[in-house]
Amino acid sequence: MSELKIAIFIPAYNAAYTLPVVLDRIPPTIKEKVKKIFVIDNASPDNTYLIGIGYREAKGLDKLEVFRNESNRGYGGSQKLAYRYAIDNGFDIVVMLHGDAQYAPEKIPGLLEPLERGEVDMVFGSRIAGLPLKGGMPIHKFLGNKFLTAIQNRILGMRLSEFHSGFRVFRCAALAQVPFDLCSNDYHFDTEIIIQFKIKGLRICEMPIPTYYGKEKCGVNVFRYGLDVLKSMLTYWLWTKGALRVPKFDGCVAPR
Repeated sequence: MSELKIAIFIPAYNAAYTLPVVLDRIPPTIKEKVKKIFVIDNASPDNTYLIGIGYREAKGLDKLEVFRNESNRGYGGSQKLAYRYAIDNGFDIVVMLHGDAQYAPEKIPGLLEPLERGEVDMVFGSRIAGLPLKGGMPIHKFLGNKFLTAIQNRILGMRLSEFHSGFRVFRCAALAQVPFDLCSNDYHFDTEIIIQFKIKGLRICEMPIPTYYGKEKCGVNVFRYGLDVLKSMLTYWLWTKGALRVPKFDGCVAPR
């Protein structure tokens, strides 16, 4: 079997302080193994982009590439750009690792393993399976996560411990099978792409990861996010009943 071409994608917004920390913590074996590490700075008003460029020069990390959106495309919008880039450049696997240091880069090797063995199409790190309260997850976020996940599992017929982790690894050939470009540009892109993978019959697994909540400010409005997730689930449910035409879901069904 030929060597897999792996990329790490780091979405970043106001991450001037944390981005170097995240890059430093990527295990040396992974830095050696991957073909590309690319940052997409989502029009941050701070120096995230310059810090990324400076890091590449100071560390001599030639495989690091830093892009900057001229306007804020949203968290989902940055993912769309990243996955299209990974597909168009012939990568086999793309890892999404947030630039705010909320997720542990040290766990990348374990998350890669099922994909490298060809067992699944998507892996994501589950905080809920990894003692989130001990990692500082606020109780309202923990309860909200559990509530939304219970609804999502019921509607989708799945048994995931959570749907809301942003530490994800995809097989690029699987991404190419779903119209992810039609998903939201906002944070509930993460929910909608799971729905697409479910409809398409692609293989998803989760692995426990540690939870970290530090002093970094979270840009997610949790109430709006929760409502957006519920709206996506209602849209999916109505779509399954034939009450709605939804292009981002229709495009996951093989033509008859």
